[in-house]
Amino acid sequence: MEAIKTILQKYGFSFKKQFGQNFITDSNLLKSIVACANLDQNSEVLEIGCGAGTLTREIAAVAKHVTAFEIDEKLRPVLQETLADFPNASVVFKDFLKADLKEFEQSRSKYSVIANLPYYITSPLVMRFVEEAEKVQELIIMVQDDVAKRFCAEENTPEYGAITAAIARRASAEIVKYVPRTLFYPVPNVDSAVVKLTFEKDRIPVKDAKTYKDTVRAAFLSRRKTLENNLVNAFSLSRETAREMLRLADIPEKARGETLSPQKLALLSDILFDYKN
Repeated sequence: MEAIKTILQKYGFSFKKQFGQNFITDSNLLKSIVACANLDQNSEVLEIGCGAGTLTREIAAVAKHVTAFEIDEKLRPVLQETLADFPNASVVFKDFLKADLKEFEQSRSKYSVIANLPYYITSPLVMRFVEEAEKVQELIIMVQDDVAKRFCAEENTPEYGAITAAIARRASAEIVKYVPRTLFYPVPNVDSAVVKLTFEKDRIPVKDAKTYKDTVRAAFLSRRKTLENNLVNAFSLSRETAREMLRLADIPEKARGETLSPQKLALLSDILFDYKN
């Protein structure tokens, strides 16, 4: 296949900043990303933001089928050429955040997600899988390195936040590779990392997913305030009730949200759920 830069020039493609387009051209890196997934000839894969199709090709070479979403219609002729040898790769020209995830999952028993994500949609996209997906097994995603650290952070660290705790309820997270900015075209302003999220059934069981989400949001509502204050404001509790919730969860009265592990947040959310009901 011709070099990606040559193919892009052939079709007069120009990069669009609003889509966060930075394509990977290093074949060794592409292969190593795919190798992080547990793929075989029975695997169904979802790719988001397939760009020029370089990662799509590597996925299609080992999986049964890859469905790739791409928002930029201008890449249609490029993808027709780069994916010509892979009939098991299909491209949907649509914003994945507006796609029907339940409809996608209907015809599949399970699937993996592999993507070099446009950085501007990283958090909402990951949260979509955490909150809505029922059949996803794993996410192997390229993200900004500082975002990767937030996904995998431990409590009581500066990187630990609401998204860390939200992910932890359903998936374990690990950084599997750091990637310098020089391996992208065009070269972005930041370095990247590949994160693997492995979904596990009932990883951190909770009585009510929405209450857990609300508890996490409250815990990180204001990092300078105590958890007690944040619970009072977020759940419209009296100060006495908020203190009682903390006592039942065995949480110190002056604790702040970022000191609580996802497991402790889950316990607190169950106590709040019982109180509300």
